[in-house]
Amino acid sequence: MAYLKNTAVNLLNVHYAIHAIAMNAAGVFFAVFLLRAGVPLPGVFGAIALLLAGRFVVRPLVLLLAPKFGLRALVVFGVLFSAIPYLLLPSVHGLDLMLLGFCATSAVGEAFYWTSYHASFAYLGDRQHRGHQIGMREAVASVAGIVGPLMGGWALTEFSARTAFTAAALVQALAALPLLRIPKIDVPATIPGGFRAARKGFLLFACDGWMAAGVLFAWQVALFVSLGESFSAFGGALAVAGVAGAVASLVLGRHIDGGHGRVAVGITFAVLTALTLFRAGATDQAALAVIANACGAVVLSLYIPTLMTAVYNQAKQSPCPLRFHAAAEGGWDSGGASGCLLIALLTSLGVPLSICILTALPGIALSYWLLRSYYAGIAAPASGEYAVAGREAAAVARNL
Repeated sequence: MAYLKNTAVNLLNVHYAIHAIAMNAAGVFFAVFLLRAGVPLPGVFGAIALLLAGRFVVRPLVLLLAPKFGLRALVVFGVLFSAIPYLLLPSVHGLDLMLLGFCATSAVGEAFYWTSYHASFAYLGDRQHRGHQIGMREAVASVAGIVGPLMGGWALTEFSARTAFTAAALVQALAALPLLRIPKIDVPATIPGGFRAARKGFLLFACDGWMAAGVLFAWQVALFVSLGESFSAFGGALAVAGVAGAVASLVLGRHIDGGHGRVAVGITFAVLTALTLFRAGATDQAALAVIANACGAVVLSLYIPTLMTAVYNQAKQSPCPLRFHAAAEGGWDSGGASGCLLIALLTSLGVPLSICILTALPGIALSYWLLRSYYAGIAAPASGEYAVAGREAAAVARNL
């Protein structure tokens, strides 16, 4: 298992496991909690769009501070600051100032965290083992996806929301500890072509954000409603999905590292399209909704290694992985905010969530085309290493 010999990546994955517990015990409940807290359905999607727009605005600060403090300091700051929204969320009651404060603090924490975390993973990971390393990360996260929702649903049902979210904030803060041992990564103040190389990363993440608005955010709200707005039932459904995802996460990474990226893209996006249609048809039936949610975890375990292997490798080949990921994350925010605003408009007009879920389909189609184009330049490797397909792959690399 050569891919486990990278200590820095192992530490990043340990951190991510702890972070995933907080996310799955509390973060996955935030949209449905807002609904229960009196925020109208269009307002829930409007709040998510506002949060994502805030991330877009805050992100230039990451680039401003990175040359002075380095990536390790920024990702630690992002982890710690991301605990603050959990402390504010229990005080939200409808469309109020606390909701605005939650969106603002989430935007700051997530802008620093995700940009610097992805850049760190791109810097420290191994190109030839990228799929394996991402697959291991997602497998660990899937295990957290079993325990976290059960804990979160139980805590929100048996205790107060403040107790549940405060506990999640403490776990989130603990996730910073493994990061203190990763290498310090310096970032140059200026670098030619740092953003130009991120065009495809921007588009891939924009598609991903657009898809998330429908097949993730709208779906989670639809699942919650179909389960009678029960936090415990919602947490149980997410835990069932975690069991399915934990097994599937380790499989496709090996397939990609074996040089079969194009096959992975075809399988992944065929199943992702089928999942979107299935979820759209399962919104009013609790049993089907639980099955559709579990299927989503398996699909995610296919999709994340397929997407992120391409993105991380492009980032590492770029002049500056941090600037690459800053641009890519900006794409995610743009796509996600646009998709959520569309769903907010549709729900305000009385359009059912089943139709809103289908808004993900255009993003799926464009993402498929982009990833198929990327993997077309990767040939089957010799002796476990990536082999680049001559002039064609060189042309792909020049156009990244």
